[in-house]
Amino acid sequence: MKKISVIIPAYNEEESLPILYDRMKKLMDSMNNYEFEILFINDGSKDNTIDKIKQMRIADNRICYVDFSRNFGKEIAMIAGLDYAKGDCVIFMDADLQDPPELIPELVKYWEEGYDDVYAKRRSRKGETWLKKFTSKMYYKLLQKLTKVEIQKDTGDFRLLDRRCVNALKMLRESQRNTKSMFSWIGYKKKEVLYDRDPRVAGSTKWNYLKLIDLAIDGITSFTIAPLKFSTLVAIPTFMMLFIYFIYVIIKCFVVDQPIQAFQAIILLILFFSGVQILLFGIVGEYLGRIFNETKNRPLYLVNEYNGEKEMNENKEKGK
Repeated sequence: MKKISVIIPAYNEEESLPILYDRMKKLMDSMNNYEFEILFINDGSKDNTIDKIKQMRIADNRICYVDFSRNFGKEIAMIAGLDYAKGDCVIFMDADLQDPPELIPELVKYWEEGYDDVYAKRRSRKGETWLKKFTSKMYYKLLQKLTKVEIQKDTGDFRLLDRRCVNALKMLRESQRNTKSMFSWIGYKKKEVLYDRDPRVAGSTKWNYLKLIDLAIDGITSFTIAPLKFSTLVAIPTFMMLFIYFIYVIIKCFVVDQPIQAFQAIILLILFFSGVQILLFGIVGEYLGRIFNETKNRPLYLVNEYNGEKEMNENKEKGK
């Protein structure tokens, strides 16, 4: 009997967990020709999320959990889920039920047909503002143009991955992670499934615009050096404009005999090139910051507890 691991990162989701479990239980009972593992990654929740998960595990041993020592973020929670998942395939989904569990049988059907990565593409996004939908669309367009890897549009983390995709992703241990881009980078045989994304069943979103901007920067700088090339493209014409401007000033002084106010030219030049330098240093700084973080070689996460057992970090290499 094949085993399916459903990985669910959770941060302050105590309100949605009972509803999530009821729907997952119905699904698992209906798909009795598969063995299931529901693996919650408690990402340092400050409410009673971990207590709710422990209660579910007592009632149903198909429920498993990894309890982080603190909040490490969803991207890190996802790689932890891959490290601990035992299934022949894994399915990522959110705890807020915006990703309907009822779509899982269709994902599994295409997996059985030989697809390695069956991803759910959003046909509609209920409960999200116009601004969020628009910025998301623009971001994926920009990312697609800058990277050499094909990025699936309107696609989140809700997907099924074969074990060989899991093993490939586990080899990517960078700390500045953008898993959506990594799904595309590893390749393998992919299949699209359309669905309508539901609004949250309870609680509020943990993603504000600052976090989304940070995630977007990670996605761009993790998979392309296009911004660094942009620096060069800006620097070369800027230098040429400066060179032409100086020739113009010299010719005007000698031919027309019309002096130019020096302080005006100096102020304009200082303002212009200071702005260009700040832009270029900012781009380079983003990449240097990522090099700095990677050279620390810290473990990606620390686990407080796994299925009721305290983790001995000195004997665990999974976070590295």
